[in-house]
Amino acid sequence: MTENDLFGAADVPDDMTRPLAVRMRPRTVDEVLGQSHVLGEGSPLRRLANPSSKGSLTAPSSIIMFGPPGVGKTTLATIVARQSGRAFEELSAVTSGVKDVRDVLARARRRLVGDGTETVLFIDEVHRFSKSQQDALLPAVENRDVTFIGATTENPSFSVIKPLLSRSVVVKLESLEPSDLATLIARAVEDKRGLNGEVKIDDAAVNEIVRMAGGDARKTLTILEAAAGAVTGDKARKKGARRPTITPDVVSQVMDAATVRYDKDGDDHYDVISAFIKSMRGSDPDAAIHYLARMLRAGEDPRFIARRIMIAASEEVGMAAPQILQVTVAAAQAVAMIGMPEARIILAEATIAVATAPKSNASYNAINQAIADVDAGLIGQVPLYLRNAPTALMKSWGNHDGYRYAHDWPGAVAPQEYLPEELRGREYYHPTTADTSTRSASAWTKSAPSCTVKPRRTAIPSPKSRTDKSPRPAGLPSGSELGVVHCNRHSALVRQSVTL
Repeated sequence: MTENDLFGAADVPDDMTRPLAVRMRPRTVDEVLGQSHVLGEGSPLRRLANPSSKGSLTAPSSIIMFGPPGVGKTTLATIVARQSGRAFEELSAVTSGVKDVRDVLARARRRLVGDGTETVLFIDEVHRFSKSQQDALLPAVENRDVTFIGATTENPSFSVIKPLLSRSVVVKLESLEPSDLATLIARAVEDKRGLNGEVKIDDAAVNEIVRMAGGDARKTLTILEAAAGAVTGDKARKKGARRPTITPDVVSQVMDAATVRYDKDGDDHYDVISAFIKSMRGSDPDAAIHYLARMLRAGEDPRFIARRIMIAASEEVGMAAPQILQVTVAAAQAVAMIGMPEARIILAEATIAVATAPKSNASYNAINQAIADVDAGLIGQVPLYLRNAPTALMKSWGNHDGYRYAHDWPGAVAPQEYLPEELRGREYYHPTTADTSTRSASAWTKSAPSCTVKPRRTAIPSPKSRTDKSPRPAGLPSGSELGVVHCNRHSALVRQSVTL
């Protein structure tokens, strides 16, 4: 491609018409709708578009534009080349190889050395470039042989190699606001490059197009063009004839489904699933169902959604309603067996179950804290009395000796320590008031507290001197010490002192 190819659309034969989205591309930075956050005075893109930036020691040498489809990435690259007077080269990451990259860079180098003409190298879908292709760009970018502009719909943090990323300014473009799209429609209807006032459009139809476009300017103009064709029959309006009007019904006829902003492999995927999970966590079933619908309509794998719901049941609901996990597991199994479209109902049921359930992250925090301790080397030896002793040799080592069988004690909690010596007193599980372990146990602990003895140094009186005639619990050796009994905090959330 030569530097003149970019603007060849302006010189096409009179009997050939470019698509409306092509004809309505902005010609200057000031014509660009939206993106004011990246096009302000002093911004990298505006500076590059300024002719005085050629030869500047401070102008950016590389820009990566990141954003969803239809927000103007290609348009901005062409504007930079046109306004600045630089030559333009374009490569597609889908069809170009390392040789193509080197050929373009060689031409840019000859152009720069020959007459001092700088070159804008635009690479669309740069995230599809292999590492070797991206590596081939580095010397030219570093030496400013080209002004590199890359466009990607995927987060460059994960899709662009670090050396190229470190030499680039990353510009994040956002989906266009409804007001921007409405302005674009009005401009396209009246502009000579567009529909040249040959049709009218009512406000309701504008709103319908905006709703269906999903923030995509190109999609907006595509729908408008289809609707205009439907009301004109693709025929020129006769002199004096009334202009046909685009109505919502016409828009619905040409486009029966809205564009869902969702890329299963990109940031939209992660943003929507993140919002879905956070909506369930925040106990908002309506928002959760909305994001579920977006994922389903965009073709997300229902099994993936089911897995996320199961995770939420454990992470967000946990011990506050442990039965919800069973519900979500059953839902995942049903989704796998049934498939779409009926699976949507099962997923909706599981989503609402998680969203409306009481919430507790106590289990989540407990395991994370325990793993952190293990990773930090806080492990310790398993106490001898808790060790396995299937052989006489292992018994001779002291394994299992002194173990107290929990069911022989009130509440099935024996007075013994279970944590390694180094971790005594460590607490991981801190139940919330919503946890079923707290609610369900509060009643029975009054009559049968689950307690663990924390010894003191005061000796327990011998049976002969004891005034209390209640039997000594089985397994408590004679001469045991007076203990402070810590009733199971996971059940009763109380501590009490007793004398055995």
